[in-house]
Amino acid sequence: MARLKTFLIYALIIVGFFIFSEFIIDVGINSSYRDIIRKDSTSQVEISEAQATLVNGKIRGTINDYGDDNLTGKYVEIDLYSSRDNMIGKRYIEIETTDANQTQDFHIYFEAEDVKSYSVAIVNEREGGELEIIPEEWTRPEIIVATMFTLLIFWG
Repeated sequence: MARLKTFLIYALIIVGFFIFSEFIIDVGINSSYRDIIRKDSTSQVEISEAQATLVNGKIRGTINDYGDDNLTGKYVEIDLYSSRDNMIGKRYIEIETTDANQTQDFHIYFEAEDVKSYSVAIVNEREGGELEIIPEEWTRPEIIVATMFTLLIFWG
């Protein structure tokens, strides 16, 4: 019985450490994101979240096709700027709405250093110089599965 209590205590310590470390990691990552400033007034693109860390960032928003201007086949260009207003890079989002009064949600992730502001424009075609596409944020189950596979590789 004493041995079973010892195993139970070890299991509770491991689970408690896992929960504590997940909490600390989540707080640490989310606290490193800072809001970045929008520098334009394009009314057809609403940005709900625009944040960046020292090395990467994310922008989420909605494209509204009011029907005044046919947006089908056009692109949303997002230019990223440093604190000294130097353009760091740009990303394009293809507008896929085909009907008037439709919306299209989007989210982009970028890898660029020292992003402090951004501007949004609607353009007819892509130009060169687009930032590399990085994978989207992983969900918690994907992270757990990847961690398990990594542990299996190192222990195997």
